Amino acid sequence: MSNKLDHSMSLANPNTKGVSIQQKIALAIGLVGLFILVLAIFNTNFPNQGVFLVLSLVLITAGTLLFANDLYLKKLEGIKNDGVWFKSISSRGVLGWLTGVGLTAFYIVLYFKAELLGLGTNGEANTGLVALFDPLSRILSGNPASQWFVYGTLYTVAIIAFGYKFILKYRHNRYQQIRTVSVMFFQLGFAFLIPEFMARLNTSPDYNLPYYDLKSVWPLNYYLFDGWSIDGLLSSQNLGLGMLIFGVVSIFVITPILTYKFGKRWYCSWVCGCGGLAETAGDSFRQLSSKKMSAWRIERWLIHTVLVFSVVMTIAMIYTYLGSDPNKYWLTRGTFLAGAAIFLTLVFAIVMIFKRKELGKDARYGAIGYFVIIISFLVMHYTGTTNEVFFIKSGSLRSAYGLYIGSIFSGVIGTGFYPILGNRAWCRFGCPMAAILGFQQRLFSRFRITTNGGQCISCGNCSTYCEMGIDVRSYAQKGENIVRSSCVGCGVCSAVCPRGVLKLENDALDGRINSNEILLGNDVDLMDFVNKK
Repeated sequence: MSNKLDHSMSLANPNTKGVSIQQKIALAIGLVGLFILVLAIFNTNFPNQGVFLVLSLVLITAGTLLFANDLYLKKLEGIKNDGVWFKSISSRGVLGWLTGVGLTAFYIVLYFKAELLGLGTNGEANTGLVALFDPLSRILSGNPASQWFVYGTLYTVAIIAFGYKFILKYRHNRYQQIRTVSVMFFQLGFAFLIPEFMARLNTSPDYNLPYYDLKSVWPLNYYLFDGWSIDGLLSSQNLGLGMLIFGVVSIFVITPILTYKFGKRWYCSWVCGCGGLAETAGDSFRQLSSKKMSAWRIERWLIHTVLVFSVVMTIAMIYTYLGSDPNKYWLTRGTFLAGAAIFLTLVFAIVMIFKRKELGKDARYGAIGYFVIIISFLVMHYTGTTNEVFFIKSGSLRSAYGLYIGSIFSGVIGTGFYPILGNRAWCRFGCPMAAILGFQQRLFSRFRITTNGGQCISCGNCSTYCEMGIDVRSYAQKGENIVRSSCVGCGVCSAVCPRGVLKLENDALDGRINSNEILLGNDVDLMDFVNKK
């Protein structure tokens, strides 16, 4: 007879089940595939690199799929977040910290010391891990692999494999299945395959086409307006000019229209690669997103700061590209700077006059950001030259922008810190695209999450699994619509609600922000309130 007593009074078994034999086999298969990549890092001479690359990726994918099948297909459809706080990897345990440190270290080496992974420099052939990807890169683009091709391949495999796992986990929810298939499609096609095929066009002397993730919209593709990018697009005949026009139209026409109709979820949860990886590979860490008020304050200051920085840097890049001679450039630096200032002033004035109420307390952040931008324009006008902006060489400025925003924040911290800060740290605290779409969503989007407070049992599932740190339960308890700039519309709060309290809807703009209609206390004459309606 065992002397160990079970002190739990729970009607259900509170103890999480261990890893099954089938899951152990799946883990072993995936680790073998990962081990091949590790061997490549240490310059193992594989007799046939293409075969071993395919073998590695197939084993990693197969292990993930088999693990997901055993984990979810043996259960009934429904909410499956049981035991998440009892697993070391998903509760900031030892495995979680080791995973975070390992991912962060890999990203740092990939971004800043790619030669350690075997990237050939000064015309030398690739070796190590990068060389293992050479056969696949030559098939797709005709070029040897770069560290970015290695990154893109592993990124795409992760989204597809863990996307399958996500679909099984939420197979009771059609919305989750559709949006997951969407991010898998856009990552494989628009972010990975099409840019590689575009690289083949540059074999023609008439093309110098900069190839990149076609679904990436400014300010995520901050390089669109860089000098080398504009020169390449303009020198690539009609295709390049069409891509440049499409990039500009996406900013000012396509993005606002789609956000009006669907909210920022059309991009952040259905299209974006960063969001796609967060929702698939990062799903196990979504509950780690901080719900503290202090985190919310940091979020608001930080993401607005990054947005202001992105706007100023983009204007600076275009400013240094343009000239001051009206006979050479139809758009001179002075005209462009004045036009940008006038445009931003009009936007600021219209928002403050007609939409001040929708912004609420965020209006002061917008005002501070606007004045910082205008002051930056004035400094740029009086100190900027073709080669320098803010007394800094334009090349150094562009490199710093790409380094701190495109590399360190979105890559190293945004992905490497999944097991520590949650899966949407980049989207929540640093993505300028999320800031712009959130601004539009708050002002004029038809999207909102409606709540039925009478059905809420305050279980807290919605708040726990909100990856953006929103206290969804507080809205549900009051029956208040959720119209938050930070909400990416992933819909997981609705998917994990056991009572059907939350619903993602597109409806008329009137009445979507209903915080003033919440009746608390007995000091309201209900008949007067009804008659006013």
